Amino acid sequence: MDQHLRKKYKKIMEKVLIITGGSKGLGLGIAKKYHKEGYRVISISRSKIEKLYLFEQYQCDLSKSESIQPVITEIFSHLDRNNTSNLTLINNAGDLGTVNTIDQISSANIAYTIQVNLTAPLILNSLFIKLSKDWTCKKQVFTISSGAAINPYESWSMYCSSKAGVDMMTKVIAKEQKELKHGVSFVSIYPGVVDTDMQTVARNTPKENFKSVQRFIDFYEHGDLLSPKQVAENIYNLDTSGELKSGRILDIRNT
Repeated sequence: MDQHLRKKYKKIMEKVLIITGGSKGLGLGIAKKYHKEGYRVISISRSKIEKLYLFEQYQCDLSKSESIQPVITEIFSHLDRNNTSNLTLINNAGDLGTVNTIDQISSANIAYTIQVNLTAPLILNSLFIKLSKDWTCKKQVFTISSGAAINPYESWSMYCSSKAGVDMMTKVIAKEQKELKHGVSFVSIYPGVVDTDMQTVARNTPKENFKSVQRFIDFYEHGDLLSPKQVAENIYNLDTSGELKSGRILDIRNT
């Protein structure tokens, strides 16, 4: 490579997206969209998709707190702070948990669901801030929340509680980062009803365990479910339009 081309190549700045749960559902839709738009996409999930070379994949079980730091540290070791213009983390991974009244759910399942939905994002956010502390590029964290954060559904106690926690997490950390010179922007996003495995679980739950099951059956039968691709397009467009101001809890159906 001659000197002119080498200098030109060095000027190309990377836009980086780190996303949890990027191997399926909404996470995969978001990963594909950002990759299409020129981002270097890095997925953290329990499973890898074989023969998927569009983005980098790291296996990590987010239900195990001790497994998170080594993975995120490894990822940052392969990033160049001087060659990055945009660094984004999307906390997308989540679990509906056992759909039943709280007295019918085991302690282990309660702990697992809260760990994946709330504790893991808290840990990831902490590490993201620490590892990018001296980075001067645009830095942001989006967390996929849910209308369940403000609308109580019987038999969804862990899911509703963890999503409410995610929203407060976003508000608190946004305030902590607001006055910092190179602070990180934090936003929670309600994606609407998306055609994912979570919706399949919800509508296949026996009515005696989930009184609202018919509502979710109707979403499916009436064609009201959004595709992951549609939601990914919406999120990307909001991101690039500047709508995702730090501290916002945003329902994309209202934008």
